[in-house]
Amino acid sequence: MREIVLGTAGHVDHGKTSFVRALTGIETDRLKEEKRRGITIELGFAYLDLPCGHRLGIVDVPGHEKFVKNMVAGVAGMDMVAFIIAADEGIMPQTEEHFEICRLLGVKQGIIIITKKDMVDEEWLEMVTEEVREYCEGSFLEDAPLVHVSSISGEGIDKVRDLLDSFVSSRQFAEVFGPFRLPVDRIFAIKGFGSVITGTSMSGRVGIGDELCFYPEDMIAKVRGIQVHSSDVETVEAGHRTAINLQGVDTAAIRRGMVAATPGSLLPGYMLDCDFLYVASNKKALKHRARVRVHLGTAEIMGRISLLDRDLLQPGETAGVQILLEEPVAVWPGDRYVVRSYSPVATIGGGEVLGNMPPRKRKRLNDSDRRKNEATFDILFSDNVEEKILLFLRERNTLGLTFDELAVRLGTFGKQLKKIIAAPLSSRKIVVVDSTTQRYLIKSVSDTVEQSMLADLKKYHAAYPLQIGLSKEELRSGLGRNVDQKVFHFCLAELLKKEQVVQEDSAVRLVTHQVALQADEKKLQKDLESWYSDKGLKTPTMRESMEQFSEYPESLVKEVFSLLLREEKLVKVSESLYYDANAIADLQEKVTAFIVKEGEIDAPRFKSLTGLTRKFSIPLLEYFDRIKLTIRVGDLRILRKQAS
Repeated sequence: MREIVLGTAGHVDHGKTSFVRALTGIETDRLKEEKRRGITIELGFAYLDLPCGHRLGIVDVPGHEKFVKNMVAGVAGMDMVAFIIAADEGIMPQTEEHFEICRLLGVKQGIIIITKKDMVDEEWLEMVTEEVREYCEGSFLEDAPLVHVSSISGEGIDKVRDLLDSFVSSRQFAEVFGPFRLPVDRIFAIKGFGSVITGTSMSGRVGIGDELCFYPEDMIAKVRGIQVHSSDVETVEAGHRTAINLQGVDTAAIRRGMVAATPGSLLPGYMLDCDFLYVASNKKALKHRARVRVHLGTAEIMGRISLLDRDLLQPGETAGVQILLEEPVAVWPGDRYVVRSYSPVATIGGGEVLGNMPPRKRKRLNDSDRRKNEATFDILFSDNVEEKILLFLRERNTLGLTFDELAVRLGTFGKQLKKIIAAPLSSRKIVVVDSTTQRYLIKSVSDTVEQSMLADLKKYHAAYPLQIGLSKEELRSGLGRNVDQKVFHFCLAELLKKEQVVQEDSAVRLVTHQVALQADEKKLQKDLESWYSDKGLKTPTMRESMEQFSEYPESLVKEVFSLLLREEKLVKVSESLYYDANAIADLQEKVTAFIVKEGEIDAPRFKSLTGLTRKFSIPLLEYFDRIKLTIRVGDLRILRKQAS
């Protein structure tokens, strides 16, 4: 069953850890340094069994400004937040920064906890409460319940527990679908067991014996064991604070920020198309290509924000941007992120990932390209999944996308994606060019490839009117490297189906193309036929023939040669020797009869039979081997059917 995760947020020393201890009885500060300094440095974890029967996972985050990146890692898996403000201090700098981080990461619900109520009088408590309510106006916490708590006396803790029970019991716990994902926030080794990772599972389900891939490194490991809140389980699904014991990977190879996920469910990349809010509390405008710290899941990566439609982004403004990262990241559309300034470090904005594998977008564009960028973001901002499919396929052009690649680009998998993709398939907006991998191409792209093939054939026919057509390989190579065999064969099949082209053996021609000789070409054909017919078995070499007909252009003579071969009036025995087809047919009968009578033939007897010199006899004997009339056994040749 899916678990709800509650996270804390608030300024350092405002009592977050004490509140969690009072609520659950669990001490979340586990490091010696945390106990010595009295502040939370790393993420802490606890749980609470509620009266409704559900277990609530709790993440306690550090409040000190030096550890905000750890705090962001903890917020990544939160369903709701306990927003904590100390009654004796009120709203402080990290209160504000944590509030912005929760808002940017899409936390939708929470409880406002005013701690240390035992340290102030009622008048002060009322003043702080009013200040907090004003601060939360217009935000996701505007209507959130507010509870005054003393973690020392326990006052207010029962009320918090009742509110959490009411919230969780009202939730609908649907079946979890899709691949498993867990952003790694801790890595350690246990003697005798090996590597262990922890994190909050974001989607899907994983069980003992399953494989996990660590993105963006593409390392595979097997799940050896799973714990949820120190209890062994066989499987775990979305929403649970999870520890996974791994087999087949070294602890040193894993780091915080990696994502442990179902193999094939993510595609690492260096660019993201995003919806970006530059928060109103910033003091100055954000410049194009500003270097920033990007927090995605539990990862912190340096990058730059490319403003595609302006030079400056003013505080409080939202824009579609492209984030250029210095390290690869693996995310799905819909994932949330936070951006912090490079120096001095502060939270400046964030938003939602819209595209996880986009092509590079340039800022300095002409009007046409700028409109194209705007149209792209209009689609990314929309809820129209079919338009997004068409956009991603347009971006990939002739490379297309497989079903699995499209699933990662959309963050939608399995039966759900099949249902979505059925409509554009049935309307022929997209086509399947490879049934094995289910690779899709947008129909307008396949149409363009087909038109290019028709244009190449038309051009070839004009240049070589006596040739029947282009070989399939020549036709494919003319389309360029990005059009592979699968795409080419699909487009060729479409043209054949539409009866726009004809395939004869390995040659492809336009259906309208017929070999039609002009008067001088007809004369050349007739003269060539007579020339070879008269010579019989003492055929001329190709050089002699070219000299004989040197009054004609060499290219034309070669084309007529090709025509005579196609019409089977000439037979090619070797590169330099062509024969009259009737002469070869007569010789074939004579050789067959000789071997039937004598049982075999060799070169001397062949020369005696035909009266030919070695110059002609050896190529002819090899030709008969090649066409499988004879087979060579030592220096002898017998009929192939005899051998079989």
